[in-house]
Amino acid sequence: MKFTKPKLSFWQIWNMNVGFFGIQFSFGLQQTAINPIFSFLGAHNEELPLLNLAGPVTGLIIQPLIGAISDKTWSPRWGRRKPFFLIGAIVASLCLFMFPFSSELWFAVGLLWVLDAGNNTAMEPYRAFVGDKLPDVQLTYGFQMQSLFVGAGITLANFSLFLFQDWFSVPIVEGASLCTAGNEVVSAIPTWVYYSFFLGAIMSIGTILWSVLKTPEIPPSDEELKFIRDRNKDSSFAHRVFEPFIEIYSALGKMPVLMKKLAGVYLFQWYALFVYWQFITPMLRVSMFGISNSDTQRFDGIMAACNSGAEITAADTSFAQNFQFLSEQALAQTGLMNGTYNMVTMLVALVLVPIAAKYSNKAVYVGSLFLTGIAMLSMPYIEDPYLLLLPMILFGIGWAAMMGIPYAMVSKVIPKERRGVYMGIVNMMIVIPMGIQTLTFGFIVKHFLGNSAVNAILFGGVFFIIASLLALRIKRQKEDYLTFE
Repeated sequence: MKFTKPKLSFWQIWNMNVGFFGIQFSFGLQQTAINPIFSFLGAHNEELPLLNLAGPVTGLIIQPLIGAISDKTWSPRWGRRKPFFLIGAIVASLCLFMFPFSSELWFAVGLLWVLDAGNNTAMEPYRAFVGDKLPDVQLTYGFQMQSLFVGAGITLANFSLFLFQDWFSVPIVEGASLCTAGNEVVSAIPTWVYYSFFLGAIMSIGTILWSVLKTPEIPPSDEELKFIRDRNKDSSFAHRVFEPFIEIYSALGKMPVLMKKLAGVYLFQWYALFVYWQFITPMLRVSMFGISNSDTQRFDGIMAACNSGAEITAADTSFAQNFQFLSEQALAQTGLMNGTYNMVTMLVALVLVPIAAKYSNKAVYVGSLFLTGIAMLSMPYIEDPYLLLLPMILFGIGWAAMMGIPYAMVSKVIPKERRGVYMGIVNMMIVIPMGIQTLTFGFIVKHFLGNSAVNAILFGGVFFIIASLLALRIKRQKEDYLTFE
């Protein structure tokens, strides 16, 4: 007899998704604060893409691997998916606590690798966990509820950066000695940034614990449980290690046509998103605060001279302090903008459910991608900090659709017993474009875009428009109904 999943109440779906708040708080800090921290520690525009290689590499390896392993795991006490996202949350929390203490660029980059590994260990089993619990008729609702918590977590992370800069930043002190130990200009990462990371560490572990304790997993059927026990008893350790990779390869061969077309959309969509996250603060330094590449070179020269013990003139001291202050304001403005688009995501995530039901998931997805492209194309030409929030409304609608609708479409064409593997493959479709971006865009921005952050953002906007056009091709094919029968 086929098991029918019971419908869940609003609060059951709410409790199940709360943990996404903490995971996405961490992700929000990665989006907004990590690249400015790299810049504070001496990284230049063309270096930023490669410094973000941790995200796509760990996502490509860890998420599908953990997803495949979790499909074949069951503990009567801990469940199937929950042990993985609990361990991931603990690792992420420790990294968030340590991050602002980075004194060298290499240390911050290394921590990003560990942080990404923790977040990826948590993310994919969590998405599969939501799919495990919900019947088909509630999948879109459940994944859009997930988008709500995605928006809420990233919103608080970003607004915390904006507010803490306003409340706790150190003002410019005329006549202060630039090279005095403890001076805010010399200590690369501003102290107010610490507070956002400490808050993120608490949120990451706290919200995951809430979902773990409040939401029981559905036990596997007798047949599934026998398969898991026989596999663990009869398989060698080496076989269990390599089996997930074999499963992924096998699943790729049977991948639904819908997923293949979605992969083309994701190539441009996620390439563009990575461009945005890396270059929005450098763009604001130029478009809003008037910091040029030559100003950055002068600041780097002053700080190098300061650290070598040279005497710094009053004019250079004033310039360096003003440069640092404007750079901090650019980071805070990024926090305000990113917080705004994620607040919009939080507000519209569930509204998109009836709209998608009326006009189709595809129509909402195509329109959202197009609006996101328009938003990015307009940003470099708006100098007023509050008018800049208008394109972020469009960006937020797009982000809500991107974080919910594709997963709902995919969940309807994949077999439930291999949901972990296929959700991992969806993540591969995200991280591969990100990996391509980290390896190629530094060269592109340096040699074809004039090392200009403004041109980088415009480039990303064009890629979003292309993604929206490719999304027009997505539809559920007859083969998708037959693949797993």
